[in-house]
Amino acid sequence: MHVLVIGAYGSAGVAAAEVLADADVEVTLVDDGEPGGGLCILRGCMPSKEVLSAAHHGHQARSDPRLDADVNVDLERVVARKDDHTASFARHRRDAVHDLAERENVTFHHETARFVDDGVVAVGDERYEPDYVVVATGSTPRTPDLPGIDDVDVMDSADVLDATSLPDSGVVLGFGAVGLELVPYLAEAGGTDLTVIEHDARPLDRAAPKVGDGIVECYREEFGVDVLTNADERRVEPTADGGVRLTVERADGVETVEADRLFCFTGRVPTVEGLGFEATRVEPDAGWVDPGTLRARDDPTVFAAGDVVGARELLHTAKEEGAVAARNVLADWRDEALETYDPTTHRVVFAAAGVYPYVTVGMTPGEAENAGHDVLTASRKASDDGVFRTKNAARGRAELVVDANDGTVLGYHGWHYEADVMAKTLQVLVEAGMDVRDVPDRAFHPTTPEIIDGLVRKVSEELR
Repeated sequence: MHVLVIGAYGSAGVAAAEVLADADVEVTLVDDGEPGGGLCILRGCMPSKEVLSAAHHGHQARSDPRLDADVNVDLERVVARKDDHTASFARHRRDAVHDLAERENVTFHHETARFVDDGVVAVGDERYEPDYVVVATGSTPRTPDLPGIDDVDVMDSADVLDATSLPDSGVVLGFGAVGLELVPYLAEAGGTDLTVIEHDARPLDRAAPKVGDGIVECYREEFGVDVLTNADERRVEPTADGGVRLTVERADGVETVEADRLFCFTGRVPTVEGLGFEATRVEPDAGWVDPGTLRARDDPTVFAAGDVVGARELLHTAKEEGAVAARNVLADWRDEALETYDPTTHRVVFAAAGVYPYVTVGMTPGEAENAGHDVLTASRKASDDGVFRTKNAARGRAELVVDANDGTVLGYHGWHYEADVMAKTLQVLVEAGMDVRDVPDRAFHPTTPEIIDGLVRKVSEELR
């Protein structure tokens, strides 16, 4: 059997390559990345956490009334260190792929790959007819279909991560995960005066309303961001001084916002352009890949993994998807049943410059009810636990979701200081199907996980 992997440097691609190489089938790996290393390493979660950490430290030093601090973020040093680290991470990723290519059954091409017919892939000047193709080409930023967008300068997430200077003011489209992370960075590190357009009453659809409202309040009060809720952008145009003017419609009428630059954090789309699918039966529209089996809808010999699937867009699930796609290629070749990938929701958004992350693990109360559970929930404010106040980080709240009949932990949703470091613990509880009454009540010292202890005690007492 011969399998060709397009996008071998990415998280999903390298995971698929490793499984296939170990299976001792013929594997052709292709990636035209310059320098190559995958989206997360070069333009995603790794560089964003690097720059956010600078804003995190700056914000805490500036906002702590116990400190007499005059803190300024040096953007040139932030970007230089970010570039140094990501170059190292990317080199490690490339080395892993090149090491695979040392095996007798694996070949690597630093080339562009494109389909020229069903089952036929051109790699540079060569043509291949593999038995299967795994597509792992990631995603690219989505530019909104907004009148006038082509007439103004736009900065997306990649531009922000590379910027050693930032404008004095900006208007932001997109207040999802990327916007929630980069807006405070722009405000804290660049001192940029920002107006954010939020289509709904609050961000984060999965979060409880009080969490979304708390985030808006935090951004307004701690970062000086003007968040326009229930607002819809209608058109944008350049101003005479080189800035932008955005027309916005709200319930009480139409208004305009002027700024130096337009920032677009409006999501990502699968990277399928240039793959040559128009020469095949594959139509890479919404739902072109079954997110469970990772097989293409229109061609059983094509599998996909990672952001290009358009389902989960997360580094760790991309790795798992790559392995599942490869195993399903092998299973299909052997005429065996394909496995289905259905991971527990586990997502972290490093909101408020990472000072107050948002984490969602497992099911929300509504999702649990729809799944047939009798639901019991408990919520708790971070300020109810003194440890958050002692750390000068008392914003936020958390919610625990359990089955009211048998106590099974179904979900945890928190927006508070150090919520991200608690995500793994809650993932274990949810995936193990643990009874909340069996969770040890053993907090030895004042630590931030006390917020979990309080929730566990509350629902356990109700169940008893």
